[in-house]
Amino acid sequence: MAENLHGKKIAILATDGFEQVELTEPRKALDEAGATTEVIAPKSGEIKGWKFTEWGDKVKVDKTLDQAKAQDYDALVLPGGVINPDHLRMEPKAVQFVKDFVATGRTVAAICHGPWTLIEAGVVQGKTMTSWPSIRTDLKNAGANVVDQEVATDGQFITSRKPDDIPAFSKTIIETLSRQKAKAA
Repeated sequence: MAENLHGKKIAILATDGFEQVELTEPRKALDEAGATTEVIAPKSGEIKGWKFTEWGDKVKVDKTLDQAKAQDYDALVLPGGVINPDHLRMEPKAVQFVKDFVATGRTVAAICHGPWTLIEAGVVQGKTMTSWPSIRTDLKNAGANVVDQEVATDGQFITSRKPDDIPAFSKTIIETLSRQKAKAA
């Protein structure tokens, strides 16, 4: 992708059990577009991915939640996987980081089960969003307007349904951040 995201810093919030391609593929696309990506997790060291039906590769954690500050990033990416967001929504520091990030007004992108953390943070009310089918009722119950489409964009939020949507998800994040850069210039 030709977009130039040099100078943009992206937080990817995850923990053990993230759906591997939902972290690695958007990260690769953002890095190739010139952004700097950092994996933020509740613990230091490495976190282990989930590769569709079994444990996958480990990813290095760049900063812990204790070290990361929401205002230092231009965007937040929330990968899915069933295990990852279920653990993050039970981690008070992760929920607070998401709340703090949403308060900045900057781009928040969540895919698959990733919106579970947004629900826990209480930030989906009135927003048009999509997700993995099994959590759409959770989104509705939290006040979101749920749609079934590849990418849903509403204000600062970008959401997608599943791994098949990753190319469109990544493209939308990059285009959104690229426009923000143009506005600031």
